[in-house]
Amino acid sequence: MSFSTPSAEKHDTDEKNPTGRHSPDGDRPNMSMRRMVLVGKTGVGKSSSGNTILGRKAFKAAKGASSVTKECWKKTGEVAERDITLVDTPGLFDTDISEEFLKHEISKCVNMTAPGPHAIVLVIQPGPFTEEERRSVEKIRAIFGEEADKHTIILFTHGDELTSSVEEYLSEVNKDLKEVLRRCGGRYHVFNNNETEDRMQVLEFLKKVDEMVAVNGGVFYTNDSYQTVEQTLKKKEEELQQSYEKKLQDMQMKLESNFHEEKRKLQMTIDSLTASNEDKEKKIKELEELNLTNRCSIIEYKRYYETKIREVRQEAELTHFNDSMLISILSQFQIIQITMVHPSKHSSF
Repeated sequence: MSFSTPSAEKHDTDEKNPTGRHSPDGDRPNMSMRRMVLVGKTGVGKSSSGNTILGRKAFKAAKGASSVTKECWKKTGEVAERDITLVDTPGLFDTDISEEFLKHEISKCVNMTAPGPHAIVLVIQPGPFTEEERRSVEKIRAIFGEEADKHTIILFTHGDELTSSVEEYLSEVNKDLKEVLRRCGGRYHVFNNNETEDRMQVLEFLKKVDEMVAVNGGVFYTNDSYQTVEQTLKKKEEELQQSYEKKLQDMQMKLESNFHEEKRKLQMTIDSLTASNEDKEKKIKELEELNLTNRCSIIEYKRYYETKIREVRQEAELTHFNDSMLISILSQFQIIQITMVHPSKHSSF
């Protein structure tokens, strides 16, 4: 299944609704949800931009053209009365990773942004728009589809390094970047990631994202593949929840059974001892400790499995789904890599 069949979906899935649909912003009118995925070549400041948006060091950021980690990560936070979910994709556009790792990361990226992102944030560092960046843009389209352009906003980092206004800079960039900007509806914003305390730059960025979402009919980007992935994730969530509930029930029964058996043996020993026997006092104390240990054990196992149940979505997102979709994306990646090695084979951008 390919990511090439887009559609605008107004609703997330809802187990309480038999149609499986509800408003994307839930039932809290003052708390809108925004799922955003940060994309772009390694070293342009995706992780730093995510930290700037959330107002904290949520992602591990590195200086220069290397990344601290090549794994996709999802972080959430509340910003300006919005529930913000950010997915950082540090390794998707590296050329030195294995096909198996790339396959795994593409799967994670799709899972973490399901049922679809409200915004695809293309992060670019001001300067020459290189062939590598051009190919990164093509890879983004290979993953999300051409229609995702309507849901994409360009985020320029290192705004403090611009020697002129961003408008002047954009008037002088090469045709490839101008074409990318055109495809994205001319939407862009500039961050100075060294000024994380400047929350106005974040509020202005979120305003532009809101405007883009409004232009798109108030919906997030999705397609047939995303909808299939979301259904699979929901099924996996249910399976995990049932599994953990069963494990908790079994563990509680086992603990109770062991406790009652130990308690029975201790009680028999206590009953056989005389009232003045020091051993009796020791056994009574052992019984009290047994009661305490049993109670603490039940509480801890309950806490552990209830935490696992609350986090079934995150666990499901790490599961590998939809091989046919991934094979299709990887084949497109391979074509893009070939055209990088043999520029004469480039198609028009």
